[in-house]
Amino acid sequence: MGILSRASYVVRSKLNALLNRAEDPTETLDYSYERMRDELQQVKQGIADLTTQKKRLEIQKRRLEENVEKHNEQAREAVRQDRDDLARRALEKKKEKMRQIEELETQIADLQSTQDDLVEKKNDLQSRIEEFRTKKETMKARYEAAEASTRVSEAMSGVGDEMSDVSRALERAEERTDDMEARSAAMDELQESGAFEDALSDEDEIDRQLSAGRTESEVDAELETLKSELGEGDGESGAAADVDVADEEIEAELDELRDSEDDEGSA
Repeated sequence: MGILSRASYVVRSKLNALLNRAEDPTETLDYSYERMRDELQQVKQGIADLTTQKKRLEIQKRRLEENVEKHNEQAREAVRQDRDDLARRALEKKKEKMRQIEELETQIADLQSTQDDLVEKKNDLQSRIEEFRTKKETMKARYEAAEASTRVSEAMSGVGDEMSDVSRALERAEERTDDMEARSAAMDELQESGAFEDALSDEDEIDRQLSAGRTESEVDAELETLKSELGEGDGESGAAADVDVADEEIEAELDELRDSEDDEGSA
């Protein structure tokens, strides 16, 4: 097969495939049905024309038969008048008319036979058309049902793909939500531990410990004061002694703090 032949074959195959995809079977069936109805109408028209022609011949035959009867009367009248010559001529015309009648009868019989055949074919064609119409409607119903089923299947397939995308989107959203919740919990934990305050503060670890120590000493002093106030039943001397002891402890702690600051300044 040459290149041009192969190319032509490929083109025809492509066109045939496109036509098959574009073809609507229901439209094709309707078109075929209309064509068959047109053919039936043509057959009926042919039968009508044939019947008309036959009727014309039958009319012509009746006229010839009338002429035959007329020539019979002419021949009898000529015989009564002793005109054998006229009687002979009348009989000759009668014979010619009878010959024509025989020819017409043959033609009429042929036309009748043809008409009978056409009527039979017309009836057969009409039966086939009715059968085709029934099959056509059945096939159209099946095709439309299959087409509807295909559309539903395609729609379901599309929904399946879409639902798959939705499922993946939900999974991604759930993962991001879990990450955000974990991040929020971690932030809360850091907040509670004071990590953010430590990161934002200018104090170092020593400053924080010193501050904690001062706070603890102040709390202890305040606690002793409360105890002293609440312990009035022990006497004023005892309370005063406790106050003096607390003052001495505070003064001692303050001296230690001053010494520590002096040492850091010297360093």
